[in-house]
Amino acid sequence: MTYFSWRVWSGLLWLLSSTLAAGEDTSLLQDWKDVWLFRFFLNVLGYCTIIIPGYFLIGYFKRINYLETGHGLCYPVVKACVFGSESKAGLLDDVSIAPRNEADSGSSTKQAIKLVFCAAGLQASYLTWGVLQERVMTRSYGATTPEDQGERFKDSQFLVFMNRILALTVSGLWCVLLKQPRHGAPMYKYSFASLSNILSSWCQYEALKYISFPTQVLAKASKVIPVMLMGKIVSRKSYEYWEYLTAALISVGVSMFLLSSTATKHPSTVTTFSGVVILAGYIVFDSFTSNWQDNLFKYKMSSVQMMFGVNLFSCLFTVGSLLEQGAFFDSLAFMTRHSEFALHAVLLSVCSACGQLFIFYTIAQFGAAVFTIIMTLRQAIAILLSCFLYGHTVTMVGSFGVAVVFLALFLRVYARSRVKTSRRVAQPLQKV
Repeated sequence: MTYFSWRVWSGLLWLLSSTLAAGEDTSLLQDWKDVWLFRFFLNVLGYCTIIIPGYFLIGYFKRINYLETGHGLCYPVVKACVFGSESKAGLLDDVSIAPRNEADSGSSTKQAIKLVFCAAGLQASYLTWGVLQERVMTRSYGATTPEDQGERFKDSQFLVFMNRILALTVSGLWCVLLKQPRHGAPMYKYSFASLSNILSSWCQYEALKYISFPTQVLAKASKVIPVMLMGKIVSRKSYEYWEYLTAALISVGVSMFLLSSTATKHPSTVTTFSGVVILAGYIVFDSFTSNWQDNLFKYKMSSVQMMFGVNLFSCLFTVGSLLEQGAFFDSLAFMTRHSEFALHAVLLSVCSACGQLFIFYTIAQFGAAVFTIIMTLRQAIAILLSCFLYGHTVTMVGSFGVAVVFLALFLRVYARSRVKTSRRVAQPLQKV
């Protein structure tokens, strides 16, 4: 009965997604496809055609106790995907983010060179990524005259796929060429973080159709507010006074920027509201991704193994959904028509993959505090660069709001580092 239900459900999902894709020439469907909520639903529908059969297969293998009864060529694959080695280590038993040994940190000159290298790599990767992201999603291609509006690329999911396929290749080569810890997590557990990751990335691209890039950057900087609220309600966490203060400052700064820019840049209330809703989706999905990855690090794995596992399922989900919608070949056709877009899409993927590697290396060498400072500076530079290249106007009130947000972020990093330092000093005294 379960098998029959799975076949009926997956068949209906496939039929619906195929029907929607086949009828894209009709004007009614085209109008619907211009609505972001419909595109979001269509993407999720495609993911379900993979998730639901996978769910029942995993349940089937566990129910028949395949780990002890199975054999043959498929046994290692099923074992790795469904069961893993089930060997767990500490929460942060991760060779890529293990605490640094100060005695082995090398000379000050070498450390300074490494810091400059990390900062330059992160800034170059993510500033270029941000500029290209805004170019691809907000500007047209193929315009030959001022009257010619050209053609815009609309499928955010294809860009997510492009980013993930290159990141999968890079992380796979890294795992093959460099020694990694023995992998213990069942592969299917990466699919949860992968699903939320591709949905958050889709929201990130899609939001640029409705709001400006500086607004998006500030919204991402304010993620700390919903994270604290969720921790207070769900996990009963308590926070220090400086955490509440910095969260309040971030909220005030973001509000000042949004209220000062909405009237001039985005006169449509509906458009602005859509952008805010999509950004809220980004924050929710991204928060789930980081929390689920923290749980996965209970298994003995490196950050590059995490990168490979998440991107593997991301590629599977996105390519499946794109093929079912017929959007995969449409996007390839767009690339062949516009070589400039093809170059931008490839560069986006390269910057995304390189940026992830720089993140792992920077945290391993200098810790999370230094990494946060570098990325906070990157956000500020990204806003200035976007305003310069794409003509975004920021009022005096909006500029003050931006300054308040980044002041709060730096205060947060400084306070957290002071607290950690005081705890390290207090621990030896308690032992004495």
